[in-house]
Amino acid sequence: MSQTPDAPSSSSTLRAIAQTFRLTGWISFWIQLVLGVVSSIIVLLFAIFSQRTGSPSNNPGTGFGVFLAVCGLVILGGGIYLAYRYTRIGKQLESSNPSNRPRKSETVQVLRLGLWVNLGGTLVTLLGAQAIVGTLVARSISPQAITTQFFDPTRIISGLDMLVVQANTNTVSAHFAGVIASLWLLNRINRP
Repeated sequence: MSQTPDAPSSSSTLRAIAQTFRLTGWISFWIQLVLGVVSSIIVLLFAIFSQRTGSPSNNPGTGFGVFLAVCGLVILGGGIYLAYRYTRIGKQLESSNPSNRPRKSETVQVLRLGLWVNLGGTLVTLLGAQAIVGTLVARSISPQAITTQFFDPTRIISGLDMLVVQANTNTVSAHFAGVIASLWLLNRINRP
């Protein structure tokens, strides 16, 4: 990004790009952070309450899905860091000293990393969602005895099960916000 800013139009373009980086970075950061914290709390509550004996959520198939959901949240942490890094790049671009500004190739590399991190997080979280929803569907269509004598509490789909599906949806949405931010910034700096 640090080319010779001799012309006033180049300086105003650089300032506009810097402001775009800062604004987009902060918007992406806060969206991902809020959705990530909400999802983390839900998954934590699920982990605590599903470990009780006799809990309908205590199912091995759901466990693998929750493991992938946690992996998606860990990857989201990387996406949140990269969104914050976009704000720092924007601040560096506003520097009056051209040697303090990042080069365009370095900036593009950070944006591509952000894109890949969020796409990978989306994939892992979607796989977790598929495992969880598959387990819930299997529970819902399994035959249940009508008499209370044969009632099996592990066949019940609880509100806690639905909350973990909501947590996965939130995590996918957070990763999507990161993908959109990275693509928007890549498009902005590659614009002629």
